[in-house]
Amino acid sequence: QVQLRESGGGLVQAGGSLRLSCAASGLTFSSYPAGWFRQAPGKEREFVAGISYGGGRRQYADSVKGRFTIAKDNRNNTVALQMNSLKPEDTAVYYCAVGTPYGLESDVASRYYYWGQGTQVTVSS
Repeated sequence: QVQLRESGGGLVQAGGSLRLSCAASGLTFSSYPAGWFRQAPGKEREFVAGISYGGGRRQYADSVKGRFTIAKDNRNNTVALQMNSLKPEDTAVYYCAVGTPYGLESDVASRYYYWGQGTQVTVSS
């Protein structure tokens, strides 16, 4: 019943921008912290950004800090990831996830319970 659906991925030139969106259903979205993770071929899934259930706190991986912005829209049950100044090393499948109701945002994948199917982001040089 709980579903997270990512959208907005695609192919972009280095230096360009993309905005990913994740639509959640089947849960009281405002109660859940959310996050974005990514996984490149042959690599383990890594944390990208997290946001508190109310949207007031954010954290980012050092590799994307200053370039990416996470935002949570509890009215529309979505969490977005604005990606600017994209680099080829940002190429990966991006996943959104939600954690425990009223829990803390986290950079650890195991702290997130529900996951989307992922959306491919490819940054060309």
